[in-house]
Amino acid sequence: MGAVMGTFSSLQTKERRPSKDIAWWYYQYQRDKIEDELEMTVVCHRPEGLEQLEAQTNFTKRELQVLYRGFKNECPSGVVNEETFKQIYAQFFPHGDASTYAHYLFNAFDTTQTGSVKFEDFVTALSILLRGTIHEKLRWTFNLYDINKDGYINKEEMMDIVKAIYDMMGKYTYPVLKEDTPRQHVDIFFQKMDKNKDGIVTLDEFLESCQETYLSVVWLKRKLQV
Repeated sequence: MGAVMGTFSSLQTKERRPSKDIAWWYYQYQRDKIEDELEMTVVCHRPEGLEQLEAQTNFTKRELQVLYRGFKNECPSGVVNEETFKQIYAQFFPHGDASTYAHYLFNAFDTTQTGSVKFEDFVTALSILLRGTIHEKLRWTFNLYDINKDGYINKEEMMDIVKAIYDMMGKYTYPVLKEDTPRQHVDIFFQKMDKNKDGIVTLDEFLESCQETYLSVVWLKRKLQV
């Protein structure tokens, strides 16, 4: 790019440059060429074939192409690290602090715990959240809430999640939240989910409670439509 702009500038100059400047232009060309080559050596991740991703997700090939263009636009290297993920996510919550919730969300996307999210990770999670079955969505949500990945949700983890959500919503939340509101929500969560009252929520308890709620909502909707 520097050589191109330099050439354009020289064409605008009325005086002819001395021949010794040829060496300078050659140096500029070689420097830019080396910079381009170094840029190309940066490790860039290329996703699996779209046909394979189409088979593994609930997206069509066309939808995957659109998603990939958007992903590459935000993450030219083909992977996104946590800091970049936080910056992108924060754009959707300008009035709050989404960094903590984005941290938990990033860990849920980063299923291999490599510290980066590939396009495959992104579309797999998106496929579940947007078009997965109720069971798939609930399992993914449980994994998000299970911060330390020990297979259980304890009150401390749930409190951290709830606080992160309120921080993300910001001070403009209506109605205004009271200081003990997060604790109240956690208590209600455990009253409903912790079937055997042992202080932790297992995946089976979580699935059972959520599905009971879902079926109750479906039943109520049908009764209202009658």
